[in-house]
Amino acid sequence: MAMPAVHDKRWTALEVQAMQDADPHHRYQVVDGELLMSPGPRRLHQKCVVELVGILREYLDAWDVGDLLAGPGEVIPDEYTGMQPDVFVIPLVDGEPPEDWDTNGRLLLAIEVLSPGTARFDRVKKRPKYQSMGAVYWIVDCDARVVEEWLPSGAQPMIQAERVEWRPDGAGESLVLDIPAFFRKVFRER
Repeated sequence: MAMPAVHDKRWTALEVQAMQDADPHHRYQVVDGELLMSPGPRRLHQKCVVELVGILREYLDAWDVGDLLAGPGEVIPDEYTGMQPDVFVIPLVDGEPPEDWDTNGRLLLAIEVLSPGTARFDRVKKRPKYQSMGAVYWIVDCDARVVEEWLPSGAQPMIQAERVEWRPDGAGESLVLDIPAFFRKVFRER
């Protein structure tokens, strides 16, 4: 179960990076100075991540509009925030993947697979940070079998139960994720 760690200290992203380096068995993230520590993800969470990476890899190979990364990989929108999206796409720089994803300050797509202990952080704390970086933000809820889709300037999510689409600049067509088919594959249902 994830939990905020120390309530009376305002952590910086650099301090949290040092903690992560010293303790690779836990995930440390910080949003607006609030530290979140969580154990490694469970199998279902990772199954969702693997399926999403496969879908996005195929799409990005076809359209070459961004660089796909899977967590843990830290994005740092400000001094007091360092987040590790489960899956994310960053823009290319002069047609090439950037050397360091921390330095470009933009995200095209950020995806979090919801875990019971991180729901508040994913929905309330991280969301505006991802949006401030220009990202379309998906929260994948395995229990409800939906995707919460947040646009960069959106004040409310669009709850998608059938399909979610994403079309970054430069792509000739949208990525269409068939949500029921995605969850059937994750849960190994026929």
